[in-house]
Amino acid sequence: MRLLITLFMLAFAQLFMSMAHASPHAAVKADHHKADSATPAREDDRRKRRPVKTTTRKVKETSSRKAKEVATKKSRTPKYKLRKKESVAAAALPPKKRYGRHRLRNEETEALTSGSASSPLKLSKAHRARYQKARETAMNKLMSQLGKPYLWGGTSPKTGFDCSGLVWYAYKDLVKFKIPRTANEMYHLRDAASIKRGELEKGDLVFFRINGRGAADHVGVYLGDGKFIQSPRTGKDIQVSALSEDYWEQHYVGARRVMTPKTIR
Repeated sequence: MRLLITLFMLAFAQLFMSMAHASPHAAVKADHHKADSATPAREDDRRKRRPVKTTTRKVKETSSRKAKEVATKKSRTPKYKLRKKESVAAAALPPKKRYGRHRLRNEETEALTSGSASSPLKLSKAHRARYQKARETAMNKLMSQLGKPYLWGGTSPKTGFDCSGLVWYAYKDLVKFKIPRTANEMYHLRDAASIKRGELEKGDLVFFRINGRGAADHVGVYLGDGKFIQSPRTGKDIQVSALSEDYWEQHYVGARRVMTPKTIR
């Protein structure tokens, strides 16, 4: 009987001890559960509180994309279209004002290249008299050489003249620019305006292509009334001829005006 009682007491004591050991473990587990449940909430709060810096990146990306698109469009557009736009914009701008010698040169080139070199100009009496005197001087120098022999390469009254040498002698001291030496160079002279045949005036240069060398190989000076003075060829003298002759009609190529109120010295 005593043995049963002792066994019962030992069993009861062992049960009590097991219950005592089990209770703190449960509390620790509960604490662990509470801690685990609290940490994700704090992490979520921290994530919400952090500032988001994505807008500036998006703006930078969009601006860079637009810049790339503009650059590709410019590179793809042909050069002649860009030049056309630039020329249209330049034409829309008012012309620049020029002063001093630049203004005088600009006015001279406009007068020479306008195509209407015979258009009336507003001249003072002194300037008109100076222009008329210069033209008369050139005509007198030319007419005083009538009957002199043709000389290839000649530029002097003492020896004789060829066709371009006669023109060079008549105008070399009367105009501002340099007179070329050959007929073809005179025909391409930029300082002398091109003149239509119906607008010819006394003193204009008339050009002919006789041997088929270059644009022009013969030159004379128009005297008015359909006539011009020339130094024809070897064996001939300086003479006055008519533009209406068949020979000169067939070989005529154009005319230029060397002497104007703006080109005289």
